[in-house]
Amino acid sequence: MDIIVLSPGATERELKHIVKKLEGRGLRAHVSKGTERTIIGVIGDTSKITEDEENAIRVMPGVEDVMRILKPYKLASREFKQKDTTIDVGGKIIGGEKIQVIAGPCAVENRTVLMAIAGKIKDAGASFIRGGAFKPRTSPYSFQGLGEEGLKYLAEARKKTGLPVVTEIMDPRDMAILVKYADIIQIGTRNMQNFRLLLEVGIAKKPVLLKRGLSATIKEWLMAAEYIMSRGNEMVILCERGIRTFETATRNTLDLSAVPVLKKLTHLPVFVDPSHGVGKWDLVAPMAKAAVAAGADGLLIEVHTNPEEALSDGEQSLRPNDFSRLMKELKPLARAVGREI
Repeated sequence: MDIIVLSPGATERELKHIVKKLEGRGLRAHVSKGTERTIIGVIGDTSKITEDEENAIRVMPGVEDVMRILKPYKLASREFKQKDTTIDVGGKIIGGEKIQVIAGPCAVENRTVLMAIAGKIKDAGASFIRGGAFKPRTSPYSFQGLGEEGLKYLAEARKKTGLPVVTEIMDPRDMAILVKYADIIQIGTRNMQNFRLLLEVGIAKKPVLLKRGLSATIKEWLMAAEYIMSRGNEMVILCERGIRTFETATRNTLDLSAVPVLKKLTHLPVFVDPSHGVGKWDLVAPMAKAAVAAGADGLLIEVHTNPEEALSDGEQSLRPNDFSRLMKELKPLARAVGREI
């Protein structure tokens, strides 16, 4: 018993009665009210619910059907919600007909560089600006970001261009300041299974871009999304960014097969980050095109005005002219799959 579907005429009193019954059995209820149906996602160990107890709930007033889901990720599953989730961020719809493009530098380095990049990606047709103010680096001696100063620069870039801001959180203690400046909060690959952090963004009222872990299976990735959604935040965007394999020709192995697989398993929007997937600027464009063909709802692309001087990931960053060319080349591909960019 994982999903309870209420009848069209179910009252609020009947809904509260059902929720109370579930809570009395040590379970939690996630209520999703649609235009035609209200669905209750039952959170907790439902394997302990006997067939008799399930049947007792089935005959309660207001209940139309009770279903069990074999998948452990209930709220993220197609069984819980068949219609694709769309997320409105400042009037830009993620998960709709338009393929949204997030672009910008890996790290916010200084105001001058960020403003120059912001103007270039805006002119090329990007939908959002990205940049790391807090940078998780493999080496403790590498550039770690500007912190709140970097967030202020991102907010200024948003004011200048109108592009909503996407930036990464690393520590739950930074939640208040991230919520103040960010339009979308990014969970990076190293933090995909930082469950405390996932629960914190789960109570935030901001969309979350959840990147796939270095060696995470699709199931583990969706379970990470479930952590966020279990706290009430259903605005989750999945981002494939390559996984670690034995191959060394590219930075990671970009798993584009994950896109159609996810489209089958979940209603959540799916983005692809070809920059981290390949790690080499000249391979970014081909993989971005392949991601559009595979059905991605959006792209995350690193852009820098002077990659050789970048403090982070210069090797995989496109110059503005290359990014602009790519955006033009993506348009006919998007039309070919019934989308726009």
